[in-house]
Amino acid sequence: MKITVLGSGTSHGVPVIGCSCSVCTSKNPKNKRTRSSIWIQAEGLSILVDTSTDFRTQAVREGIRTLDLILYTHAHADHIHGLDDIRPLCRKVPIPVWGNKDTIEEILRRFDYIFRNTQKGGGKPKIDPHIIKDGPIRIGNLKIEPIPLKHGSLDILGYRLGPFAYLTDCSGVPGTSMDKLKGIQYVIIDGLRHEPHATHFSVGEAVEVIRELGPEKAYLTHICHSIEHKALAEELPPGIEPAWDGLIIDC
Repeated sequence: MKITVLGSGTSHGVPVIGCSCSVCTSKNPKNKRTRSSIWIQAEGLSILVDTSTDFRTQAVREGIRTLDLILYTHAHADHIHGLDDIRPLCRKVPIPVWGNKDTIEEILRRFDYIFRNTQKGGGKPKIDPHIIKDGPIRIGNLKIEPIPLKHGSLDILGYRLGPFAYLTDCSGVPGTSMDKLKGIQYVIIDGLRHEPHATHFSVGEAVEVIRELGPEKAYLTHICHSIEHKALAEELPPGIEPAWDGLIIDC
């Protein structure tokens, strides 16, 4: 299984529009962060987690040529507003998309033109929406375990595939979800900034969850512009790093 971090930034991305802080003007390419998303290649399948606002740029950069499945964590704009850009990848066959009830219903509302009989123009994305209920998603030999998370007051989803888990945009991991994450070896988890935030883990809070999970390797994502990559990498405990756009994890 190969995981590529398409984007590791917060909802504004980094650089932030109009900002001249030291991170936004940094020459270090690891401080250039598009909106959070990952691409998973496993069991012959090409799987996208979230269609970020920057999906087109990310897909061109990483050479994504096919998509078999899209998993959604939640329906905030930075995680779904790149949906229209999947059009070149679904001209012939609709792509199955999965998310919780609130997310799928929001996609149906926000992208209602996909499902209406309108003029063809440049085409429309073809998707086959599925609401995740109880239990894992199984596709061939692949088992995808939805992991319920809290994003402030919102109920959202992370995902586990074998030894790997992706837990973005979270401020809490319920005990039952911690049980589902036992034995993971690799995790990417929300670590927005050093200061507390109402809907995201701070760096310190993320480190505490990582210590409880005990993976071999962990990465922080959804990082805002108050965090300088090199400085954070130097202060984190061994085995924990800030993610960066283009990071590849082989599981």
